[in-house]
Amino acid sequence: MALIDELIEKARKAPKVVALPECENEDTLLAARRVADDGIGTPVLVSPADVIAQTAEAAGVSTEGMRIVDTTDAEAADTLAERYMNAGRERLFSAKAARRKLKNPLNYAMMLEELGDVDCTFCGHTNTTGDVLMAAQMIIGLADGVDVPSILALVQTPGFVGPEGDVIALTDCGLNPEPTAEELASIAIAACDNVSALMDWEPRCAFVSYSTDGSGESPSVERIRKAISIARDRRPDLALDGEFQLDAAIIPAVAAKKVKRESAVAGRANVLVFPDLNCANSVVKLIQIFAHGKGYGHNLSGFRRPVADSSRGSSVEEMVGDIAMLVLSAR
Repeated sequence: MALIDELIEKARKAPKVVALPECENEDTLLAARRVADDGIGTPVLVSPADVIAQTAEAAGVSTEGMRIVDTTDAEAADTLAERYMNAGRERLFSAKAARRKLKNPLNYAMMLEELGDVDCTFCGHTNTTGDVLMAAQMIIGLADGVDVPSILALVQTPGFVGPEGDVIALTDCGLNPEPTAEELASIAIAACDNVSALMDWEPRCAFVSYSTDGSGESPSVERIRKAISIARDRRPDLALDGEFQLDAAIIPAVAAKKVKRESAVAGRANVLVFPDLNCANSVVKLIQIFAHGKGYGHNLSGFRRPVADSSRGSSVEEMVGDIAMLVLSAR
């Protein structure tokens, strides 16, 4: 089964309420229609009501079965801002600033999510990554033990036979160019938690390097070792190991030759943590171009609640797949 079909099928079994704040874009409403029709979730369109109506008409989309939140309703916005400020967590801005931020549908959707009115937020098709990250960090905040947000990719590669079939998870594939040891540790923790929610896997997380267990020495290798130590201290419940070369991480026969100790991860990793964005981004593209693999994943790992940062170049089909991943993250 294609990964996108598997994700959609799994999401149908646990549909969630999804906020979509970019309703000036026709693809957003086309994706919302698919999500509703496929039973993946209940779309909540968060934008000025007249914008939603105009876009729906232009796209030829019915909003039946969807919820509409009119961000120009002053009374509703006042109530939401008050609820947000009084919800018990320390906020990074004043009540007046909270009300002002609600003029932006992106912030409005995030406040709905923070208060539990929706389960997740899908955005980034028109907003920049910077806009999405700023809103999520200010309004929702990072999970405990996480220093930076990151992006997890699920990659399906024809002919690959791993512990989870032909699918493996890679991180960080989009946000942190040169993470510190502390940041690398938190990226690994967030990826493990995300893949557990998404795929029901027991995560086995390998920190990937050009070195396996001391076969090489350099500042980058030392940074990886430090990250592993930090991650284990923070989350002793997780299976985290390395540093491993890629083959030692995912091929049992190679791991048996190169890793001369007991390891629950070596040769059986289903989550790969790369030392920097150069590596992760290049590996995903190599798989897509040369191995004709498929990559999915605009989910932001590490936030207290699930948020997706869609690519502005995504097709409607890709958006639907990313929303299915988001719904699974919200389980």
